[in-house]
Amino acid sequence: MKIGVVGTRGGWSSELLADTVAAKTGFRLLVDMEQVCLDLDSGKAWIGGVDLGELDGLIIKKIGARYSPDLLDRLELLRFLAQRGLPIFSSPLSIMRVLDRLSCTVTLRLGGIPMPPTTITESVEEALGAVERYGAAVFKPLFTSKARGMTVIDHGPEARDLIAAFHAENPIMYLQQKIELPGQDLGIVFLGGKYMTTYARCGTGAWNTTIESGGKYAPATPCAETIRMAEKAQALFNLDFTCVDVVEAATGPVVFEVSAFGGFRGIQDACGLDAAAMYTDYVMEKIRGS
Repeated sequence: MKIGVVGTRGGWSSELLADTVAAKTGFRLLVDMEQVCLDLDSGKAWIGGVDLGELDGLIIKKIGARYSPDLLDRLELLRFLAQRGLPIFSSPLSIMRVLDRLSCTVTLRLGGIPMPPTTITESVEEALGAVERYGAAVFKPLFTSKARGMTVIDHGPEARDLIAAFHAENPIMYLQQKIELPGQDLGIVFLGGKYMTTYARCGTGAWNTTIESGGKYAPATPCAETIRMAEKAQALFNLDFTCVDVVEAATGPVVFEVSAFGGFRGIQDACGLDAAAMYTDYVMEKIRGS
């Protein structure tokens, strides 16, 4: 069985998944989308002489080292292959719907999923009004992960200048009321739409709990209400493997986002599970049954 892994060369999770697939199938191909060529007339896409359309399937782990709108264009290449019959996990269309933070948020809100109070605007004045209402807001780029490019702006005399600076880099501003975390937030993991496990990201004093800000992974057991809500959230996107970022606030569970790709490190470090092996087994079973 020939299964390629779309990922970034040297990336820990991409290389791990490619190695795992190779161990189970005897075939290893890490597909860096920067090197892919699609010829629309012939309908063929290839990398390094390998015709991607002749593979048995593709697993998307990463589309690029950093989130950006360009990743949507890379997904269009994969959407073309998927439409022509190549099994791809997760579906490029499903990933498109969560990769853009605004698209993900709109879908979650229309699906009745509780999220922090959120404002979307291109107006500095409207953003300033939202910060005044919220007291403090987290400003988030539409394409980002692990809190990169995010900033907290408090209501006060410096708010206008800080908002203007953010606006200069982010014409469409996405801001959420800053939620006080109870020392941690949760990554609730699903494989094939079924609950798999949960890990916590425990903070060490920063406003966010990301590992880049000093957070640590730990095992966690969320309440049944939290798992049900996370399950409902991820079901809106039909992803094969994903992680729902949740905080169990005093008023109940609140979703921050649904991940386009899901993280292996937290699952491994906190829960002792080999997510790469479990995902590979899932994909191989799906391909055999198709």
